[in-house]
Amino acid sequence: MCRGRRKFLVASLALLFIPALTWLYLSVGSFQVKPLPLSPLEAQSSTPPGGAGERQALELRVRAVEEENRALRRELSRPPRSPAARLPAAGRHGNHSRTHSEEGTGDNEGQKAAAGNGSDCVQQPAVDKCETIHVAIVCAGYNASRDVVTLVKSVLFHRRNPLHFHFITDAIAQQILSSLFHTWMVPAVRVDFYDADELKSEVSWIPNKHYSGIYGLMKLVLTKTLPSDLHRVIVLDTDITFATDIAELWAVFHKFKGQQVLGLVENQSDWYLGNLWKNHRPWPALGRGFNTGVILLLLDRLRKLRWEQMWRLTAERELMSMLSTSLADQDIFNAVIKQNPFLVHQLPCFWNVQLSDHTRSEKCYKDVSDLKVIHWNSPKKLRVKNKHVEFFRNLYLTFLEYDGNLLRRELFGCPSELQKTLSELDEDDPCYEFRRERFTVHRTHLYFLHYEYEPSSDNTDVTLVAQLSMDRLQMLEAICKHWEGPVSLALYLSDAEAQQFLRYAQGSEVLMSRGNVGYHIVYKEGQFYPVNLLRNVAMRQVNTPYMFLSDIDFLPMYGLYEYLRKSVVQLDMSNTKKALVVPAFETLRYRLSYPKSKAELLSQLDMGTVLYTHTHPVFTPLSPHRYHVWTKGHAPTNFAKWRTATTPYRVQWEADFEPYVMVRRDSPEYDRRFVGFGWNKVAHIMELDAQEYEFVVLPNAYMIHMPHAPSFDITKFRSNKQYRVCLKTLKEEFQQNMSRRYGFAALKYMTAENNS
Repeated sequence: MCRGRRKFLVASLALLFIPALTWLYLSVGSFQVKPLPLSPLEAQSSTPPGGAGERQALELRVRAVEEENRALRRELSRPPRSPAARLPAAGRHGNHSRTHSEEGTGDNEGQKAAAGNGSDCVQQPAVDKCETIHVAIVCAGYNASRDVVTLVKSVLFHRRNPLHFHFITDAIAQQILSSLFHTWMVPAVRVDFYDADELKSEVSWIPNKHYSGIYGLMKLVLTKTLPSDLHRVIVLDTDITFATDIAELWAVFHKFKGQQVLGLVENQSDWYLGNLWKNHRPWPALGRGFNTGVILLLLDRLRKLRWEQMWRLTAERELMSMLSTSLADQDIFNAVIKQNPFLVHQLPCFWNVQLSDHTRSEKCYKDVSDLKVIHWNSPKKLRVKNKHVEFFRNLYLTFLEYDGNLLRRELFGCPSELQKTLSELDEDDPCYEFRRERFTVHRTHLYFLHYEYEPSSDNTDVTLVAQLSMDRLQMLEAICKHWEGPVSLALYLSDAEAQQFLRYAQGSEVLMSRGNVGYHIVYKEGQFYPVNLLRNVAMRQVNTPYMFLSDIDFLPMYGLYEYLRKSVVQLDMSNTKKALVVPAFETLRYRLSYPKSKAELLSQLDMGTVLYTHTHPVFTPLSPHRYHVWTKGHAPTNFAKWRTATTPYRVQWEADFEPYVMVRRDSPEYDRRFVGFGWNKVAHIMELDAQEYEFVVLPNAYMIHMPHAPSFDITKFRSNKQYRVCLKTLKEEFQQNMSRRYGFAALKYMTAENNS
């Protein structure tokens, strides 16, 4: 039987028998009419010799037991922890390693832990369930931002405590991560950012050969960067994967003794021994040195030890002979430790299993199930050589493609703001799922790939805006060939699909040659394709004065980018509210010789290779097996006039008008209530008209819709009557909102709809 059960049994017996013993003693005392002494001195003077010592000892024993009894009652009155809470995170997932709550200070305990499991009774780390765990991460650039997401997923997957992330970032990573966490909405997680650019002067004087660059030195200044009232923090590299609850690592702080202020794992390569190659000369280190991919920092003690002065003096001294660092902050940490060994609390090796190029990590463990943290600290990352690399790689890939939405689970059962909002909706409403979608916050990862573009100084620059899902991915290369300007794309993908897209993009010479395409991942959630949300995400990331609002299944004519820029000047776009209409055509041919001029397009129109209007087959209830062509969407463009036009001409708004337009960046966003198929662009064009935008058709511009299989949402629209009923309901609600916002001027929209 476990010690816990024995303790519970003993406590129960004590609760039963000790009061009985006390009552018996007092009864005997009362029967003999011998009052209890008030003090040992009184006992000596008022009781005969012989029984005084025994009675005094018994009295003291009774009082001691009563105190123990009260303590046991307090202990037993606490709510019991569930069996799952008493198991280590790894054990709950089929991993049978014990919880290493009593971490040692060296490899001996780490080797004992690797040798096997010693007990079925597991001691839980001494971390209160409401205690916040603080984690600091240095993250800069697009690639590091992707890496840190996988690290965070692995931490969130196992954690049972509130978390506070402290990110030291450049402007790029802060934009990406702040948007990601804001839309991720994980309960009991707080995120703060610290500007790495403001810290560069603190470390820029240190020559550094490491691939991490200047950001690899930022850990040295954490005592100065992080809040002064923050006493302890776990510092992690971005290439870390957790296989256990981070609270177990947080509990190790309780093991620090004396002047220990740094918790580190010994380096698992021979780097600091200097025997990797001829003339290899590393920085000074204590023995094998320590790896700084995982650090426990006691910030308050470090500040008292004047850490800033300590590492600076050490770095200045060593740089006189070493000239530069090879492993960034790690070299300086080790040089300081070499001079001050008492600063280190050595962590067991399973807290930082290092897969570097020259790793000897296999000596750290006997069974991979004993590991806690995997560190991909080689530039080769997943391609490193290790006999268990497949296990490590699969663990990493699990979190890489894990659905991050599942990590939004509540820790303590407190409802989130989203849950409160949704609870106010009527679940019996047949359009409940449509209404719910409007309040769903989709996790968003901006700039999933590297982006580098500065708008031209003439204030005429235009960004193409579009959205897509995985089934339209093949259109990306074609669009990049037709449009040389900047592009802002919102991609609706799952976590696994996002990694497929990454591999697709990195394998495409066309896409990798373009730095001016911003890819923004909006992660899948819910039943509908959030088309207007996606458009808004892409629009918000436009950094040019103008944007061309397109769809991914359209190919713009060659040279449209430059033509639109010239039209900005010609039509005085900066001082007027105009929406420049690019006439839309379509083809039913998968292999089309794309027309290189308006004359060639007119020829193909006459031959029937290209059709006049972009059409969506719309379900007709009266003839369920036939579809009629939707002509109203682009009829106001007036194609007959466009054929012969040589100058821009103005057209009037009509019901169901949905052209593709170029507008200023400050134009209104799309209405989020419209999801899937139907009325998503129509509502936006109505909004532009209500705000008195002029619709001007460009005489020498065109775009062609390319054929593709019907989307899932249009299939639902065609086959599901309730879908169409709900769309009509949302449409009527939108028109009522327009009437409230624009008053009498909005009356024409309802009148036009009734007459159509």
